[in-house]
Amino acid sequence: MVAKRQSVRWDWVTVFLMFLGYSGYYLCRSNFSVAKPFLLAEYPGVITKDVLGSIASISILFYAGGKFLFGSLADLFRGKRLFLFGMIGAIICTVLVGVGGPPVFLLAVCSNRLVQSSGWVGMVKITSRWFGGNHYGRAMAFISLSFLFGDFASRQFIGALFEAKLPWQTVFYICAGVLALILIPTAFFLRDTPGERGLEEPASSEKALVADVVAERPNAWAVMRPLITNGTFITVCILSFGFTFMRETFNEWIPTFLTEAAKMPKEQAGQASSYFPLFGGLSVIACGFLSDRFRTMGSALLLTGGLILGTVGLYGLSVLQSNDPNVYVMTTAAIGFVLIGPYSLLAGTISLDFGGKAASSTAAGWIDGVGYIGGILSGKLIADVATKQGWSAAFQLLAVVAGLSAVVAVFYALAERRRATARPV
Repeated sequence: MVAKRQSVRWDWVTVFLMFLGYSGYYLCRSNFSVAKPFLLAEYPGVITKDVLGSIASISILFYAGGKFLFGSLADLFRGKRLFLFGMIGAIICTVLVGVGGPPVFLLAVCSNRLVQSSGWVGMVKITSRWFGGNHYGRAMAFISLSFLFGDFASRQFIGALFEAKLPWQTVFYICAGVLALILIPTAFFLRDTPGERGLEEPASSEKALVADVVAERPNAWAVMRPLITNGTFITVCILSFGFTFMRETFNEWIPTFLTEAAKMPKEQAGQASSYFPLFGGLSVIACGFLSDRFRTMGSALLLTGGLILGTVGLYGLSVLQSNDPNVYVMTTAAIGFVLIGPYSLLAGTISLDFGGKAASSTAAGWIDGVGYIGGILSGKLIADVATKQGWSAAFQLLAVVAGLSAVVAVFYALAERRRATARPV
């Protein structure tokens, strides 16, 4: 009984450290998004939406490439090393943005996204060793809150710094300093496996395509082959493409959209943009527990339902006309609620189900990597559409993407039903 209590305690200490650490990542990621209206005002003619859109697209390309690379490395080596590497790199790159100014924006932002791509796959690898298949949903739900509540808190904090009239360079230095403080307890107390605490390691998901034994003597091709040759796994990657395009558009452009379309002051727009990840976080908790409760079809049905509702919400936002900025804020928050919870399942619970202990971070890397190839479109493409045709056209485009993704989700649900029927009882 004592050993079991100790195991539960260290399980959640591990989750908390990953939550705290990855939340800190967003101080050094959301800062550039919140700063965009200020950069546009401070460097007219030099920094434009087109320039910022190009930086966003190129940096997401680096992020996508890093997902493939670091996903495999985390399975071959250890998740903690990759997680700490991303934190240290983010601190250095954030300071570089402030020191270098516009001439180094592209290099520094791209480098930042590249090193940060190691963080999520590192956490997925650690989670696969600490939790069994029946608890993937709730474990990943709490960890996923890091990129939602962490993003929410970061945007609130960064927005408050701008409201205090601090120079944008100072804001970036403060973000790097806070992440450096978070790095210290994470490095000291986080462990890769329960065995390092003298605890028993649970079995992975019964759905895993790669046997646990491969985790003891990993081989890159042995880990990757069962995933990339599986049709259902490829379908999940396609879903990630659509979801990530939509999510990254909101992450990159909500402050600018609220400033231009809802006529909000720049300082308030940065803080108001935080409601998208906040309401998304509430959805993540619900989806995590539901996916554990309904193991067979829960994730597939949540994905399909979220995309259908997201299609309606995005089209509604595209035709919205209101003099009240809060109407725009709450509409984006509602879209976050219906889309982000299901999205979190893709590189979380579903990756763990496909990969198990041996290939969890490779699965997450491929799902996220393909997703962020879609995310590339959120930069230059959305900037071009919003500049030439307006924000209404941009959100109509997202509504089409959500609708097509809903069709793909139906095929995924049918595949999951066949997979469950064929699985031995």
